[in-house]
Amino acid sequence: MTGNHDHHGHAGHGDHVAQFRKLFWLNLILAVPVVAFSGMFAMLVGYDVPDVPGARWVAPLLGTVMYVVGGRPFLSGALDEIRSRKPAMMLLIGLAITVAFVASWGASLGLLHHELEFWWELALLIVIMLLGHWVEMRSLAQTTSALDSLAALLPDEAEKVDGDRTITVAPADLRVGDVVVVRPGGSIPADGRIIDGRAEVDESMITGESRPVGRGVGDAVTAGTVATDSGLRVQVTAIGEDTALAGIRRLVTEAQNSSSRAQRLADRAAGWLFWFALVTALVTAAAWSAIGDVDAAVIRAITVLVIACPHALGLAIPLVISIATERAARGGVLIKDRLALEGMRTVDAVLFDKTGTLTRGEPTVTAVEATEGLDNDTVLALAAAAEADSEHPLARAIVRAAQKRRITVPTAAGFTSSPAVGVAATVEGHDIRVGGPRLLQEVDADEVAEADRWRAEGAIILHVVRDGAVVGGLRLADEIRPESRDAVDALHTLGVEVVMITGDADAVAMSVGRELGIDRVFAGVRPEDKATKVAALQHEGKKVAMVGDGVNDAPALAQADVGIAIGAGTDVAIASAGVILASSDPRSVLSVIELSRATYRKMKQNLWWGAGYNLVSVPLAAGVLAPVGFILPMSVGAVLMSLSTIVVALNAQLLRRLDLSPEAGTRAVLSGDGRGRRTAPAAPRQPRGTEGAEASAPRGRSRSS
Repeated sequence: MTGNHDHHGHAGHGDHVAQFRKLFWLNLILAVPVVAFSGMFAMLVGYDVPDVPGARWVAPLLGTVMYVVGGRPFLSGALDEIRSRKPAMMLLIGLAITVAFVASWGASLGLLHHELEFWWELALLIVIMLLGHWVEMRSLAQTTSALDSLAALLPDEAEKVDGDRTITVAPADLRVGDVVVVRPGGSIPADGRIIDGRAEVDESMITGESRPVGRGVGDAVTAGTVATDSGLRVQVTAIGEDTALAGIRRLVTEAQNSSSRAQRLADRAAGWLFWFALVTALVTAAAWSAIGDVDAAVIRAITVLVIACPHALGLAIPLVISIATERAARGGVLIKDRLALEGMRTVDAVLFDKTGTLTRGEPTVTAVEATEGLDNDTVLALAAAAEADSEHPLARAIVRAAQKRRITVPTAAGFTSSPAVGVAATVEGHDIRVGGPRLLQEVDADEVAEADRWRAEGAIILHVVRDGAVVGGLRLADEIRPESRDAVDALHTLGVEVVMITGDADAVAMSVGRELGIDRVFAGVRPEDKATKVAALQHEGKKVAMVGDGVNDAPALAQADVGIAIGAGTDVAIASAGVILASSDPRSVLSVIELSRATYRKMKQNLWWGAGYNLVSVPLAAGVLAPVGFILPMSVGAVLMSLSTIVVALNAQLLRRLDLSPEAGTRAVLSGDGRGRRTAPAAPRQPRGTEGAEASAPRGRSRSS
C-alpha cells in the first residue's frame, strides 16, 4: 500500500519499521477516546456521550492530532502521487481522511450538517491504514547486508613481507606490488600472483568449483579464497575496487538497483477507485444540486468520498503477505521480498547452481575398484587408514565412506603428505600411498581399468599404492542429492524449464545434467558470466528463478526475476536473494511456487472483495436508488466497511492451512495434483555461446597433517 512514492528504499531499515509501529500504537490509543466521544458513533451504537465539560471537543481535538501525526505518511504519499500524476492508494487514503477531517470540523462547528461528523470514521481509518502499512513494511524489512557479507570474506589482517621479516597490516593498507605470506588454511587478502609455493586453493566462493584447485608459481589467485593445505607467497596485483570481490559487489548492487518495481495490484485498484470515487462524487453533487437539494448534494458527495476509502483494500495485500511470510517461515522458507513471492507463480525457467544445491557440495566416494588379489573393502580400508590423520576434504570423504560401510580400518603410523602428490603412511607393515596422477608418475604404474570412464564423467580419481604397486582406485565426486531428481521431475511436470549453471568443468556438469534430466547446462561459468546467463534467459522472454548458495551466485541471484538462496549458503547469497530456503532441499522450490500461487489467489480474492464493497456501496451512498426511496445511510456504510475488513482478514487466515513441506509440494505435483502441464524433459545440452571447461585429468592434491 505504499503507492508510487518510494518507500521501498527504506523498507530495509529497522528504524523505519519501528517508526510505523510507534505511529500505529500511538494512534490506536488516541482512537479509543475519539470513537467513544464521537456523537455519530454513540448514536449508531445506542449510548449517550458522557455529559462532562469539554466532552464535545474530545473527538475533534484528538482527531486533529491523529490527522496531523498519523495521517502524515499518507498525506506525504498523496502529494508524491499527485506530483508523479499516478494516483494510487496513498492519494485515495489522503483524499478520504482530508475530506473526513474538514467535514467533521465543519459539522462540529455547526457549519455543516451533523451527519457529516466523521471523527470516529477518521480515527478507525487512520489506525487500520497504519496497521496495514506497518505490516507491509515489516514484511519487506531486510535482514542481511550483501555488501557487508562480501567484505567479511577478506581476512582481518595480512602478513606483508618487509625485507627479511613480515609485518601485520590491514588488507586495505596493501599496495600493488606488495608481497604477502598466506599461511596454510588462511584467506588470501588481495588479488595477486603466486611467486613462491604451491597449494590447493578453495575458490568455491568465487568460481563455484566444488573442489580445491591446485595453484602454483605464476598462477593468479583471488582475494577471499583459501589456501587449504600449504603456505604461499603472493604478489599483490589488484586492491580495493579493482579486485574480483569488488567487481562482484558492483554486480550485486547494479542488479539490485535495476530490479523493476512493478506497480502493485492494490495500488492499481486504488488508482481506479480514486477516479471512480471522484467522478461519482462530482456526479452526485451535480445530480442532487440539479434537483434543488444543495444540502443533500454536499452530504452525499462527502459521504461518497469518505466511504470510498478502502479499509479492506488497505489490508488486503499487506495482511496476505504477512500471513504468507509467517506460514512460509514455519515451513522453512524465508520471504525477504514480497515482489519475489508475487513473481514466483509466473516463473517458467529455474536456474540451479550445481554445487551445494543439486549436489551436496562435498566430495563423496562413489566407486572403488580393486586390482586382482584384493577386494574393494580392503582397498578402501587401506586408503582410509593412510588418510586418517589428514584434514583434506578428500581424506575426510574416504574416511566417511569406510565408516558408512562399517569397515574396520587398521591403525597407520608415519603419516606424511606431499603437495600435489598425495599422502603416505605405514599400515600393517606395508608402505601405503594415496594420491593422484603425480603419484602414479612417481611409482611408474598404470591406472585402474575404470579410470578413463571415471575421468570422462568428470570424477576425481585417486589410486591406492601398496609397496610401490597399484592395488586399487577410488572414484570421488560431488554426490547428487536424491531429492534433486524429484525436484527436476516436478518442475518439468509444471512446464518449467530446468537449467543448471556451475563453475565446474564441462565433464562434471554434463554428467550431473544427464543423470537428472536437466534441460540446459552452463558449465565453467565465472561469477560475472552467471549474471550474464540469467540476463540471456530473460532476453529469451523467460521469467527466471535462480537457486544458489555461494558468493559466486550473488550477482545472478540479484539479476534473476526471483532469487532463491539456500539457507546453508553464505550471507551474501542470502542477502542478494528475495527468497531463502532454510534447508538445502531443492524440492523446496516447489513449495515456493505453491505459496506464490496461493498467495496471489488470496490477493485477488481480497482485492475483489475490498473493491467490490466500494463498487456497490459508493453508488448506494450517492443515492442511485433514491428514486425508489432508498439511500444508504452513513452508519450502514460504516458497518459494511468494517464487515469487509473482517472478511478480508478471515480469508487471508486460510493461507495458514497450506502444507509447505518439500515432500508435500513435490508429491502433489508428481501425483497429478499440480496445476501445470506435463512436459518431457529435454536431453541436456551445451547452449550456444557457452564456453564449458573441457574435462581434464584430476589434479593432484596436497596434504597437511
